[in-house]
Amino acid sequence: MLEIRCRGKPYEIGVTHGAAAKDRVAGSIALYAQLFQASCSFSWPQVVQEATTYVDRLQDLAPRYLDEIRGIADGSGVAFLDVLALNVRTEIMFGLFSDASTDMAGAPSDGCTSLGWLTTAASFLAQNWDWVPEQRPNLVLCHVSQPGTGIPDFSMVTEAGIIGKIGLNAAGVGCCLNALKCRGVDTSKLPIHFALRSVLESPSRAAAINTLRQTGIAGSGHILVGDASGSTGLECTSKWVKEVVMDDAKCVCHTNHLILDKSGADEQPWLDDSPVRLARIRELTAQTVDPNLDAITNLFKDTDGYPSSINRRHEGKSTIETLFTIVMNLTNKSARVTLGRPTEILEEVMISFD
Repeated sequence: MLEIRCRGKPYEIGVTHGAAAKDRVAGSIALYAQLFQASCSFSWPQVVQEATTYVDRLQDLAPRYLDEIRGIADGSGVAFLDVLALNVRTEIMFGLFSDASTDMAGAPSDGCTSLGWLTTAASFLAQNWDWVPEQRPNLVLCHVSQPGTGIPDFSMVTEAGIIGKIGLNAAGVGCCLNALKCRGVDTSKLPIHFALRSVLESPSRAAAINTLRQTGIAGSGHILVGDASGSTGLECTSKWVKEVVMDDAKCVCHTNHLILDKSGADEQPWLDDSPVRLARIRELTAQTVDPNLDAITNLFKDTDGYPSSINRRHEGKSTIETLFTIVMNLTNKSARVTLGRPTEILEEVMISFD
């Protein structure tokens, strides 16, 4: 997995990202062009045209992020709107299925199982990220530093070209992501990948949650936010952000469906295994006596319900697969990232903030 160390102002960070991952950015664009065409007969030029509707509002809401996207585009030699389209691809996709008469089942979206756990030893945040195997070569590990800004350094595993994904920062704040499918998009609010970036730049879990509540989220998704004091799940739709608090065991578990009150949300079931995986990860945590880094890593190797298991494989009706696993210790500000299914590890990388 390509590691990129980015430092400086937003545009400079973007240029470094784009230049280092030039082929992978092109790969991300090619993949999503194919997925949009296959799922809803939408050509990439049409996707890019949709992305233009986000520019003015994002220039007001998150100008630094747009500068970074411009840098990625210039560094990789592609158009700005191509990279912006990658970063708002979730919202564009859901926007195409906003009409109640359309079937969202065919809209491609990543799966995932996530866990936040405050133990007696540390605060852990972990997930498997499940997506189409063709995107594995385009994953990158970005380390970002913005000197003089007061923003914590952070590291994230992301798809090349996307400015916010899954990882942690030097303040011990981390985030995970679970896809949800609810109709509706509000382009006046923060797209989901911009929201993840916002969390990665936050000094605390409370600050991250406060920011996302103020900005709102343009589409739907579950963002699991944690720091040394524990974790909070944020179930987001274009209408609201609701908090999933830690249970009596100090855990937050989530998969790919809403688990709180669904009032006002038009949720579309799409992964039959989501409730099964949620029940399974809760069962596994209840059975774990000593929840340390290795024990939590082992939870994500589980193949109960294979191939649509926590440890997922692209086989039969399962069209997606676990592409990477991350287990973060937010108390000592470190993480272990493994590329590939957790029982078929292709590469392991350790992240640490001293």
